[in-house]
Amino acid sequence: MSFKNKTIVVTGATRGIGRACIEVFHRESANVVILDIDEQGAAFAKELGERALFVKADVSSEQEVIGAVEIIKARFGHIDVLVNNAAIQYFATVTESTVEEWDKTISINLRGGFLCAKYMIPSMQAKGKGVIINMSSVQAFVTQHQVASYATSKAAQIALTRSIAIDYAPAIRCVAVCPGSVDTPLLKELISQSPDPEAVFKECEEMHLMKRIAAPSEIADFVSYLASDKASFITGQAFRIDGGLGITIKGSKR
Repeated sequence: MSFKNKTIVVTGATRGIGRACIEVFHRESANVVILDIDEQGAAFAKELGERALFVKADVSSEQEVIGAVEIIKARFGHIDVLVNNAAIQYFATVTESTVEEWDKTISINLRGGFLCAKYMIPSMQAKGKGVIINMSSVQAFVTQHQVASYATSKAAQIALTRSIAIDYAPAIRCVAVCPGSVDTPLLKELISQSPDPEAVFKECEEMHLMKRIAAPSEIADFVSYLASDKASFITGQAFRIDGGLGITIKGSKR
């Protein structure tokens, strides 16, 4: 699945799933763009070499996204694949959520994907081909307690995926990837808020039929397949890569 001479933009790409996606695409000969607010992206790009570019930008800011697109085009000329991966999560119910937390979650997780697509699609159209992959979540389908803003944003990403797929076919494909629990810094940060993080981590593993959580590289490998020409007949769909999370009804075995 060579991506030679193709430019891949991944948002939220300095760590976790986003970083793993950058590593996979770079290994497959792509030009890679690490789009993130985290300054560590500069060191990551330097480590990868000349086919890597770090662009510091807040995906929820229209002006910063516009500026980022201009920087990317000036360096690589075009954009072939966009992976909308940047996301945040708060633990809160609807009544517990502050308006600021709600707005920030929707702004980064949903508005960010909209803005990046809005300003990168024209480059794909100019080339006559492109792929957009929205990183949703299994929580768009089955939802735990106290993640109202996060689950809402992830479900809305699937609707955005369908709209992009319909409106820009056949030249541009758009799909959503919906992971279960993944061993990322974000997951560990969220679990660390528990009085017993080790027990919560074990519970996360047990919720999946595979009795473990995913490595970021497993999600990245699937993303690279969906971005490749091997998946050229796939668009508008949401794919759960969740180790069987949420498909069983608990009860005693016969």
